[in-house]
Amino acid sequence: MNFTMNKLRIAIIGTGGIANAHINAYLQMEDVEIVGGSDIIPGKARAFFDRYNLPDARDFEDTEEMLRTLKPDAVSVCTYNSTHAVCAIAALRAGCHVLLEKPMTVTLEDAQEIRRVEKETGKIVTIGFQPRYDGRMKKIKEIVQSGKLGKIYYIQTGGGRRRGIPGSTFIEKQYAGVGALADIGCYSLDMVLNALGYPKPLTVSAVSYDYFGKNPKYNSEEDAKRFSVDDFCGAFIRLEGGITLDFRMSWAMHMDTTGSTIFLGTDAGLKVEPANPESLWGGAWDGSCGNVTLFHDEFGEPTSTPIPLHDAKEDRFFLKCRSFVDAVEQNLPAPIPTSQIIYNQAIIDGIIRSAECGHEVEIHVEEI
Repeated sequence: MNFTMNKLRIAIIGTGGIANAHINAYLQMEDVEIVGGSDIIPGKARAFFDRYNLPDARDFEDTEEMLRTLKPDAVSVCTYNSTHAVCAIAALRAGCHVLLEKPMTVTLEDAQEIRRVEKETGKIVTIGFQPRYDGRMKKIKEIVQSGKLGKIYYIQTGGGRRRGIPGSTFIEKQYAGVGALADIGCYSLDMVLNALGYPKPLTVSAVSYDYFGKNPKYNSEEDAKRFSVDDFCGAFIRLEGGITLDFRMSWAMHMDTTGSTIFLGTDAGLKVEPANPESLWGGAWDGSCGNVTLFHDEFGEPTSTPIPLHDAKEDRFFLKCRSFVDAVEQNLPAPIPTSQIIYNQAIIDGIIRSAECGHEVEIHVEEI
């Protein structure tokens, strides 16, 4: 007896750089059909689908027209940051489940609106943090959650690139909203917040700079003129439960790294080193990590224990998309839910506000 598989019909909103990783993942799945997508640049979506030999995938310049016409089951939202909210909300209201690229949004208000509409429609929104699927990152969470560290009271995270300013829409405020903070800083925040179980942020005191992005010595002359976001930021964040988070992130600086990630606990400490400390683009936590070491006392003496870790061979991007498809097909909760990432977004929002006003700000996240 032959059975016909009902494939999950997926569309892609925004067919720029990151959309290539999404479509490559979906094309490996026999239970997925790419039905089309949209991009505001004329001809861009058509060229995108033609590159992947998808003549039946329909292209649109208007996202809402695409959603009305194709009625996909789910979408990947791959647009620039400032349009994440409007695209995700349109897809939810059209009856679609949503895989939304990081950062969730630029402002906390937009993130809360996505969560409201998600609740109203009963569809799921999962956020694109593929490092979650890395085996080493999972081991870090396992150690932190084990209680081995005792009460965790202080965390330092960041890393940052010595030279790694991107181009395109990443460097213009009207499109990206923010720079290094949202592009790679959100990964660093997710790394530690996910390990902790996503405690609520309470206050933020932050600074941001743009000395490299606007300087033709370190950026192209054309991009230096367009640059209107941060290339370095730092923040001191108070979290629920008496936890302090010391955060910093860089696209460019005169330093190899802003430091390893550390968890300080009353019984032990954990140090997580960058994966590629020699790389000018390394240490941003948008991939895997390097050595992990536990610092503790044994027989009354301070000692340290390297944590054996497997080689990071996972196709993290495929696993991110696969978990989204599985959740939709099996009626499961969102793999990386908005209930968590809204706190990540609240910190980013707080950093933006604090850097602008020059003093500490409080964070208030609406319960939805």
